[in-house]
Amino acid sequence: MLRSIFSMYNHVHVLVVDDNSPDLTAQKVIELKDEFPTRLHLLSRLHKTGLGRAYIDGFKWALQHPYKYIFEMDSDFSHDPKDMKRLLEACSDADVDMVVGSRYVNGINVVNWPFSRILLSYGASFYVRIITGMPVKDPTAGFVCYKRHVLEAINLDKIQFIGYAFQIEMKFKAMNKKFKIKEIPIIFTDRIRGVSKLTKGIISEAILGVIQMRTQQLLGKL
Repeated sequence: MLRSIFSMYNHVHVLVVDDNSPDLTAQKVIELKDEFPTRLHLLSRLHKTGLGRAYIDGFKWALQHPYKYIFEMDSDFSHDPKDMKRLLEACSDADVDMVVGSRYVNGINVVNWPFSRILLSYGASFYVRIITGMPVKDPTAGFVCYKRHVLEAINLDKIQFIGYAFQIEMKFKAMNKKFKIKEIPIIFTDRIRGVSKLTKGIISEAILGVIQMRTQQLLGKL
């Protein structure tokens, strides 16, 4: 993934957030830094505290540097690095604040997922839209381009959720602050290696979290 991104884009920097992974991710990144000394960065955390906290720490790191656009994406090629260009072009529009690489904005664009997983994901997206009124068709998407001012405006220390509900919360809070969110279609391909980290606890967090966020919004406490 790193070599693919760096070969396609001359001005992109990549931060790898590693939670003391047993597969020695950090060591592999350190070895690659000799190859990409100014463009590859590593943020090592001692303990695994969830997807959301990893992204928050990554966002905070990015905001300490002069980046204008900040991406989040998976590194298992479920998100095609070629699509980064399309997200950036869409986000460059003056009327757009963040862009979501969407599996569902133009039908269902998912490859190699079992029907049960598609049904769960698409059903969750429908549920989120009904409860929150958010017009984003893929609110759990993890391929996003933010303009810097969006992350600066959101209090990252008050993000509550650590699982996939984190993705919903970020979009909901951006919408609540009247930022313009645009979706562009991507083709999401399931990972070739590794296994999903989706658990019943993560699903429960998302179901209850959406109701909690909507309640907080109605009470003016979001």
